[in-house]
Amino acid sequence: MVTSSLIAHPLIVTLRTLRGNVRGVVLTEPLWGIPYNLYAPYVSVYMLALGLTDSQIGLLASIGLTCQIFWTMLSGAITDKFGRKRTTLVTDIIAWSIPCLIWAVAQDFRAFLLAAVINSTWRVTHNSWLCLLVEDTDPKLLVDVYSLIYISGLLAAFFSPLTSLLIATFSLVPTMRGLYLLAFVMMTAKFLIMNAMVVEPAQGVARMEATRHQSLFTIMRGSKGVLRQILAAPETLVTGGLMVIVSIATTINTTFWGVMVTEKLQVLPQYLSLFYVARAVTMLSFYFLVMPRLRSLDARRPMVFGFVGLILSWTLLISIPPQSYGLLLLAVVLEGCSVPATNTLLDKLVATTVAPEERARIMAILYLAVLVCTSPFGWIAGQVSEINRSLPFVLNIGLFMLGAALAYVASRRAALAPAEELVP
Repeated sequence: MVTSSLIAHPLIVTLRTLRGNVRGVVLTEPLWGIPYNLYAPYVSVYMLALGLTDSQIGLLASIGLTCQIFWTMLSGAITDKFGRKRTTLVTDIIAWSIPCLIWAVAQDFRAFLLAAVINSTWRVTHNSWLCLLVEDTDPKLLVDVYSLIYISGLLAAFFSPLTSLLIATFSLVPTMRGLYLLAFVMMTAKFLIMNAMVVEPAQGVARMEATRHQSLFTIMRGSKGVLRQILAAPETLVTGGLMVIVSIATTINTTFWGVMVTEKLQVLPQYLSLFYVARAVTMLSFYFLVMPRLRSLDARRPMVFGFVGLILSWTLLISIPPQSYGLLLLAVVLEGCSVPATNTLLDKLVATTVAPEERARIMAILYLAVLVCTSPFGWIAGQVSEINRSLPFVLNIGLFMLGAALAYVASRRAALAPAEELVP
């Protein structure tokens, strides 16, 4: 009975019926998501173990984001000229396979700096990969598709206890080096397999033909008209604002959550994975039980509740005393219930509010604006973290308040739009 219910679940039905490029993208995603989510919780702690300071960790985040600005500027033109498929394969290998090898042998700040600069090229593949994902895909499937992609990454959490065991047995640094080598193998396999499963979308073929005799900088000059198109589209502007808020908060959380928990709350590194398992289980439950009910709704209203949940989670995080494992678990569970309602629905907004005929260049401009706004915050968070390790998360709480207000106003506008259109 349980098996029948699972097979009939909307997410499972969507997974079984996927066809075309979206099938290749979704089915191969665990090969990237699993190794990434195995090492990601420990990156900052790994840097601390190799002698880096909070300020250097924050500086690396800001340098990486600054380099990403350059590649984001070029990403739309590169994607259009060389095609979604080819661009994704080449830049995936540059952006992930090579840095994984550098991280595996890193000894000091210089190695992490080199890896951050090379890894910044992922902004190109992010653009081309999104085009492969959404072009020729039914928009009604996007919430399910993005849910499946996030779920593929969460599967790594169930291997996290093994990471804890390895850290307890071999210590943190050797374990991280092994995880990075594993990531190199699995991610490279993913890039090659996905490339074999996808074809160039029709929109990609059209853009390659249109830009065949143009240089990259000629294509970029045409972005002025695209910028005017963005400024004239309120929905796209609201989406851009929400992207900025989520990007800054994600940068701070990714960089300093492990530092906060291990240094201020005094949780041993080998126990970090247990909290990631709890968050993953919560998020998986949310994806299966709640997200299918949200796919037909306007994405902005559920996002308000997601931001409110994140405010509560972070407020609890900065309030609890050291080694309060139960309260930390509660904060993690609150976060796990909130992230799907913000990130997944924001991805849907990005896909549905962007004009399809100029998707690559519009997304390039949006992500450029996001990076320009985000890039200083790695350094800022590093500075305030050295003063008090709670302060980066106080900043996040302010951002989530702004995000909730923006999503609420946008949802009200969307609800009133049909009535306004009737006014002569």
